[in-house]
Amino acid sequence: MKLKESGEMYLETIYILTGKTPFVRAIDVCRHMGYSKPSVSRALGILKDGGYVAVDSEGHLSLTEKGKEIAEKTYERHTLLTSYFVNLGVDEKIAAEDACKIEHVISDETFAAIKNHAKIYGK
Repeated sequence: MKLKESGEMYLETIYILTGKTPFVRAIDVCRHMGYSKPSVSRALGILKDGGYVAVDSEGHLSLTEKGKEIAEKTYERHTLLTSYFVNLGVDEKIAAEDACKIEHVISDETFAAIKNHAKIYGK
């Protein structure tokens, strides 16, 4: 199952929240993303069925290896692209918004080139 942009965003959100708190629940995802509980519940069900997210008996969410791999990739793209754009002189808010859009469609090859360029120039 190939994830759509929204699925990647949910995984990235769970990844970010996991770094901030020991337990992540659906309501935490709702608050972070600004989505309704029914929307989040539906998306999490799809992610669970796809093998990207696990939910324990207390409703705590965790990423499976497959989910964590996608979340880490998406998060790396987001953070590096945001930083790269800011270093080019783009306002931080706009840089983050643009990075969020680009992180889902940029090819691995192009991202690797940007990552390499950023390392060379210390960005």
